[in-house]
Amino acid sequence: MTTIKAGMDRALEWVCVGLFVALVAAVAWQVFTRQVLNSPSGWSEELAKYLFVWLGLFGAALVFGERGHIAVDFLVRKLPQAPQKAVGMLTHVLVLGFTALVLVYGGVSVSQLSWDQTIPALPVTAGHMYLAIPMSGILTIFYCVHHLIAIGADRMEPVEAVQAEAL
Repeated sequence: MTTIKAGMDRALEWVCVGLFVALVAAVAWQVFTRQVLNSPSGWSEELAKYLFVWLGLFGAALVFGERGHIAVDFLVRKLPQAPQKAVGMLTHVLVLGFTALVLVYGGVSVSQLSWDQTIPALPVTAGHMYLAIPMSGILTIFYCVHHLIAIGADRMEPVEAVQAEAL
């Protein structure tokens, strides 16, 4: 499973880089057409909004997979190892439940509801754009399961190690 996670990490990193490049290109085109051509592009602003959302969702899944998310864990760190492990596993179970319910189930529902809604400026429907929600949810669930297994097998610390801040 670690090999699969490493491959998913690498693929997701490239997806995020591609989305970021596309976002910069769309915004640059919008600025160029607005400021230089004095005729703003209608589709680039709409595309930039959706690219930004996709980048945020997939970037959040990637950060969760790397355990780089924000955590208030100073109390947990004061506990002995066994309760730390229990709290770490409980946290991941709660995140898994929330992600399954809200991102996957809710994302599929909203995508289905808006599948036929057109986006006038783009050649896709709103349903296609909303697919990023359940897709990022599935990625986050994968990372949750990976972390649960690793914490349960003592291959991963229940609480991420504190990193010194760069000055």
